[in-house]
Formats: sequence, C-alpha cells, structure tokens
Amino acid sequence: MPIVDKLIRDFHGRVVNFVEQDEFTFGKELQLHVLEIKANKPFKSPENFEETMHKAVLKLLDFLERKYKASLLGTGMHPLLRLEETNVWPHRHRQIYQEYGKIFNLKQHGWLNIQSFHLNLPYFDEEKAVSMHNLLANVCAYLPAASASSPIYEGKFGDYVDNRLHFYMENQREIPSVTGNVIPEYVSSFKQYKEEIIGGYSSDLAEAGANKCLLYKEWVNSRGVILRFDRKALEIRVMDEQECVKSDVALSCFIRALLRGLLNGEIQLLPHETLVKDFRSVVKNGLNAEVEHPKGPTARHALKHFLQIAYENASEEEKKYLQIIQKRVENGSLSEVIRKRVLVRAQKTDFNEAILDVYSKLLKSLRENQPFF
Repeated sequence: MPIVDKLIRDFHGRVVNFVEQDEFTFGKELQLHVLEIKANKPFKSPENFEETMHKAVLKLLDFLERKYKASLLGTGMHPLLRLEETNVWPHRHRQIYQEYGKIFNLKQHGWLNIQSFHLNLPYFDEEKAVSMHNLLANVCAYLPAASASSPIYEGKFGDYVDNRLHFYMENQREIPSVTGNVIPEYVSSFKQYKEEIIGGYSSDLAEAGANKCLLYKEWVNSRGVILRFDRKALEIRVMDEQECVKSDVALSCFIRALLRGLLNGEIQLLPHETLVKDFRSVVKNGLNAEVEHPKGPTARHALKHFLQIAYENASEEEKKYLQIIQKRVENGSLSEVIRKRVLVRAQKTDFNEAILDVYSKLLKSLRENQPFF
C-alpha cells in the first residue's frame, strides 16, 4: 500500500521526510510503500538494539492495522507487488528522485521493489577505516548466502536465491560506475576513494546531464559497502531485510564479531576479481554456490569459516545471536526457507494462495520477533 506519506501526516500533522519519536525515527524511502525505521542514536548493546527497534515496529504495526488494516512486511522484495501498484516519493526532496528518473529507468524492481537492512559500523581514524573497508569487501562477497530473503517477486520464483541483489546490480546500468561490481574496489586512502570512486561516478553522471544534487555525494555510491564520511562509519548494503528485528540484530552481531577477528589477525585479501565472481555465484545459488574462497568449495564452507572466527571474537551477548546465523548456514537462508515452505504449501493449494499463506506466517514472525526457520 503506497501510504507512507499518509502515515507520516498522521503522526506529524504534515508531510515531512522523517518523524522523530522518543527512541526511533521513521520516514520515507524512494518507494511510496516502503518505510525506513532507524535508531535515534547508535547502540552499544545488541539486546538494546533489538528491544528498542522491536518496540518501534510494534508501535507502527498497531497504528497501521488500526487505521489502514495494513501491516509491515519484512524480506528483501514484496512477493506479489506489481510495479504499477506503487510509485516514487512525490513530496519534499522529490527533485532528487526526479533527477534519478532522468538518467535511470525507475519503473523496475531494482528501484521500486527492494528493501535491505543497512548496518553502519563506526571508524575512528583513516587507517582503520581503510582496513575495515577492504576486509568488508571480502566478507560481503559471501554474506548474501546467509542474508538472502527475496526468492519471489510478481507472484513467481525468481531465477536467483537473492533476487533483490540481482536487480540491484542492474538498476543503474546506464552509469555502471555508480554501482561498480557491488563488491567495492580496494582503496588505500580517503583521497583515493574520493578521487577515484566518488569522482569517477560523479564525472560520469555529469556527462549524462545529472543535476549537481547528485554530484560528489557519498550516498550516491551504490556499492555493497560505502564510506559515510558524514557519520564516520562504513555502511553495509548487501543484506536483504530479514523477517524480524532479532534476525537483523543477529546479522549485525555476526559481522561485528567477524570483523573484530579479521582486524586482529593477519589481513589476507583475495583478488578483487575473485570476490566479484564469487559474489555473483552467491547471488545466483546462495549457500550452495561454488566459490574460489580458500575455505570453499561452496559459500556454505566459507561462511562456516567466518562463523568460527565470529564465535572466537564475540561477546557473550553476541554469541546468543550467532546461533541464528548458524542455523541459517546449516539449514538455508530465509530465501531458501521461504521457497521450501511455498513449494510444500503449493502441493495442497494454488501457488498464489501458497505465497499468501507463507508470508502471512512471516507477518507473525515480525510481530512476535521470532526468526522463521
């Protein structure tokens, strides 16, 4: 339901981009049916992260159900949405989306039907930030094998385990330098990053006639990991939105503990072209993807290795959440679980009803904050 502007008006009295509540902020995204929920301040405790953001979800869920008979839905893509059923945000800051629309075709799933969980990890100096950036490139090539949650769109199975990332890779093909290969190139300094990455796509956008509102902006970068100089953080974008807050927190604990271990060890970076090749294999085939990672031969093997490092470097609080990721790696990503459940249900009813039945259970997972296995 393309009603995010109505919901904002309900809470704020007029349409604005974001509405700040006591412990969280919610607001618009590019798509009129997608709601962004974010914390007002960073979390030191994963349990505090989970409790605060689940309360936020419940507050919005209760209001939407009461006033609009609507619900929030997790996962990386809406399974039944037709592109004509939604639209681009038409209010304040719409000129940014209008500028995008002059260069890119926004009427595609890669713009109008993708949702992801963004994790921001702070850095404290340039050297640490560069190391984190390059290590995260090595992690994010394999991470979607555990975080994929987009098996279905327009009422049918897609060809990929992570269909969101497939569409994400294609949505700005008119200017390939904006997205690159999603897996970011290695960098050695902020200067190089600004000149070669940001400067590169800004030059290409300017040549295509882009307005200055899109030029030399760090957030325009659509790689899977980007440097956010405005908040001194690295932002990870390769994870599909999950079914509940607890699962998103589990992903954050996994990455934090893993990165801690990688930074404390001898840094070994795989060739960038290997990461890109493995990433594409993972997007297509998930945990069973054949990869060239030294801990392969499949993405599942690589993630089991990552999990071992994460467990060795996790706090006691984080270890409780790592069990969720371990189950995903052993039994299948949320995307693979949804696919299996829909196929089983479709043996007893028609395919559309099977989708509705399984995703109705995902609505319950969101409300009860329980992972869907």
